[in-house]
Amino acid sequence: MYVFTRTAYVVLSLLIVSCIAVAANADDRLIIRVAVLKIGTVNWELETIKANGLDEKHGFRLEVKPYADNNATRLAVEGDQADIAVSDWIWLARQMVAGKDHRFIPYSKAVGGVVVPQDSPAKTLADLAGGKIGIAGGPLDKSWLILQAYAQAEYGMDLKAQTEQVFGAPPLIFKSGLNEGYSGTVNYWHFLSKMKAAGMRELVSVQEAVTTLGLDENLPLLGYYAKSSTVQKHPEMLTAFYAASRDAKQVLQSSDEAWQAIKPLVNAENNAQFEQLRADWLAGIPAPGPVNEREAQKLLELMAELGGTALVGGATQVPTGLFATVE
Repeated sequence: MYVFTRTAYVVLSLLIVSCIAVAANADDRLIIRVAVLKIGTVNWELETIKANGLDEKHGFRLEVKPYADNNATRLAVEGDQADIAVSDWIWLARQMVAGKDHRFIPYSKAVGGVVVPQDSPAKTLADLAGGKIGIAGGPLDKSWLILQAYAQAEYGMDLKAQTEQVFGAPPLIFKSGLNEGYSGTVNYWHFLSKMKAAGMRELVSVQEAVTTLGLDENLPLLGYYAKSSTVQKHPEMLTAFYAASRDAKQVLQSSDEAWQAIKPLVNAENNAQFEQLRADWLAGIPAPGPVNEREAQKLLELMAELGGTALVGGATQVPTGLFATVE
């Protein structure tokens, strides 16, 4: 039988009170709910944040909420079922002009490009004239629009008129691009990574195209966003989340172990796919700091010229306040 002295009782009481206080503090931490596509590549970063305690380091607790498609993630934010989702800022600019106020922080500059079969004789985009191009998305896909502008500027080529286009969902274009012999395939970056791992070669990247067009290849297109009303309630939210995001990127830039930990999420069919996906994800990391609004304005003007109001709506200027201040 244990006999507690008065001193031991006091010490035990203080320990209990301390534990209760820690639990209360933990419960009082800001919870940031991020709506994501269930199989989206953003999960690689978010899992790294959680696994390495980077949310706790920056004073919040990350809660990942998976959804079946991107529209569902957007509805989750609008309906206050989540605080943050991922989108491109051009779409957000259109939404802001229509009356919905958002704040954006950079996530990735990874974009698509054009791949061709390994034995294709094509050396430049101009060599695809007369061929069939598989394109993920629709006629207003931003990569496709930029590639058209690049073809015109570099080769005087009307890429749309001089090729046949087949539009479809990214997974469908991925499979048909491997099996049906398109002259070229335009797809999202991670599908192109898998195609390159299967032996196809990149003819031109969108980053190369934007550089030729006089745009900043380091301009991040994708980012995390939140409603401004949510940010007003929690002014520290985006700053803390951005800091955790940057820390996760540094971990993934330097740690093989971190990549092995998220390998099940990468869902690569073989090691070649895994390594290509890893390399291309890392290549998409933007430089730290805020978005360059002058460069963003140049891209918005190009998108407005190429896609018109069907793409940008009434957004002719980058809306004030869209890009949140980050360090």
